[in-house]
Amino acid sequence: MRGVRMGRGREPSAALAPGESRGDWSTLRTLLPYLWRYRGRVLFAAACLVAAKLAVVGVPILLKQIVDSLVQLPAGAVLAVPVALIAGYGLLRLSTSLFTELREFFFAKVTQAAVHTLSLQTFRHLHSLSLRYHLQRRTGSVTREIDHGIRGVTTLVSFTLYSILPTLVELSLVLGYLTWHYEIWFAAIVVASLFGYIAFTFFVTNWRTQFRRQVNELDAKAASRAVDSLLNFETVKYFGNEEFEARRYDATLNESERMAIKSQQSLNLLNSGQQLIIATAVTLILWRAALGVAEGRMTIGDLVLVNAFMIQMYIPLNFLGVVYREIKQAMIDMDRMFRLLCEYREIADAPDAQPLQLAGGAIRFEKVDFSYDPRRQVLFGVDFEVPAGTTCAVVGPTGSGKSTLARLLFRFYEAQGGRVLVDGQDVRQVTQASLRAVIGIVPQDTVLFNDTIEYNIGYGRPEATKDEIIAAARAAQLHEFVSRLPDGYDTMVGERGLKLSGGEKQRVAIARTLLKRPAILVFDEATSALDSRTERVIQAELEAIAAGRTTLVIAHRLSTIVNADQIVVLDGGRVVERGSHGQLLAAGGAYARLWAMQAQHEAPDANGTEPAPVEAMAAEPPA
Repeated sequence: MRGVRMGRGREPSAALAPGESRGDWSTLRTLLPYLWRYRGRVLFAAACLVAAKLAVVGVPILLKQIVDSLVQLPAGAVLAVPVALIAGYGLLRLSTSLFTELREFFFAKVTQAAVHTLSLQTFRHLHSLSLRYHLQRRTGSVTREIDHGIRGVTTLVSFTLYSILPTLVELSLVLGYLTWHYEIWFAAIVVASLFGYIAFTFFVTNWRTQFRRQVNELDAKAASRAVDSLLNFETVKYFGNEEFEARRYDATLNESERMAIKSQQSLNLLNSGQQLIIATAVTLILWRAALGVAEGRMTIGDLVLVNAFMIQMYIPLNFLGVVYREIKQAMIDMDRMFRLLCEYREIADAPDAQPLQLAGGAIRFEKVDFSYDPRRQVLFGVDFEVPAGTTCAVVGPTGSGKSTLARLLFRFYEAQGGRVLVDGQDVRQVTQASLRAVIGIVPQDTVLFNDTIEYNIGYGRPEATKDEIIAAARAAQLHEFVSRLPDGYDTMVGERGLKLSGGEKQRVAIARTLLKRPAILVFDEATSALDSRTERVIQAELEAIAAGRTTLVIAHRLSTIVNADQIVVLDGGRVVERGSHGQLLAAGGAYARLWAMQAQHEAPDANGTEPAPVEAMAAEPPA
């Protein structure tokens, strides 16, 4: 069996094995182009950052000048107070805030635009992936990865631009000033203390992360046990297990308490070690400054300057542990989102794909082989044709491959052998958009959007008018029901349409497909959720609508397809019979046996009621 043909997308070398990490630098390289497209704003924000830090460093320098001026003043010389220096001090303080706000004002567009672009690109890419991918992944986990990834981008940019880079710029300016104007010992003490501070913070933060993670897991476990116990309140009471539930909950709380204490104590150790390093460095620097003043090499203003530098530099470092932890988590979250963008598109337009040239809508399955899993083949050399404007019904037992034909026609999957043709054109050689535009499907499992009935019907053709939506609802025998609702077509259908019955949902799906006005109709158990009376009414409407259109009907109620131009019987993934209803009954084969079985079970009972049809030919479960 040949492997599934891969569509265009990222190069295979870009794929990652499950659990494989991209690495932090690889993640950053992926993010940078999204930021650099706004390079003007990025460079202006960087200039504002440097200007703000120059102002920050200038404040202690100006303070030194003020102190030295005041020390040199004769007693009582009030008029000689350095007013200009004091005014300059105030302006520098204002400049610090002004340039910081300008930086954030202009960079906000960069961050939000990057988040917007990434969100939209990921959303579009997920829609371009195959049905196979979405059946294998939990939708909740995918949306959570996108949400966390977007938050990760915001966190990384915020901490980098507003915490790490400003601190590095300030550190460089301070070290340069100290080295240029004073003895090398000042810079040496600062560098040594910073390296010690960073190394200690990273080591302890990595060590204590395990305690924080266990606390979170135990908190979630305790909450889960409490909710589970309270949801099953009656069962707990039935068996008198209140004390048993309390003991289970208490055991989890005890473990959570133990881990929380360790987490808090490790945080106290981290804070104490950081303060010890900072206090030691500041003490050594002040000692060297005091010696300089005593020996006449430095002034009182120099001592004030050095002390102010140390305070300004070490304050941001107090948050280094938090910044480091948040950035590491942001990198992990971003990596998960970027991995979604590296997922291959199994179904993609061929490089030379052309729009479908519709000429009636004839369908042909030409020796089609297919399997969802290489270990279990579903279709074996399926070969039949549906002439343009005719109706073909496909019947067969569960698992025979009926619904798979509709998925291959719509190109949710690729055939591994043979071809699927529409008007003589291989569906793999035409664009997906043009192919799907001419096909309307009413699926077996109808899922609706959590919106109004009008929105769900109008989804078949978003530009349709209200009158066209009502006409489609009438054709699907839905209008009367909707008219009786208090909110009419504005009625919300709930999550996945749960406020409607199965039959009502199916009629919405039929109306939606009719509104699309497709040249090819596919009904995949389209009336399976309807009662017999409604089914007969809708069946007559569907037959009228199908007139002149190429129609593929997948059915298990044989009574609904007796008027089909052609009936194809599948069994075990192979075509075992083909012909009209009369021809197949006369042949006395598989179709005749299934007809007899359903006729027997659908016969009215002694009370004259109609029982539900036998499930001998129930609809296929999703692959």
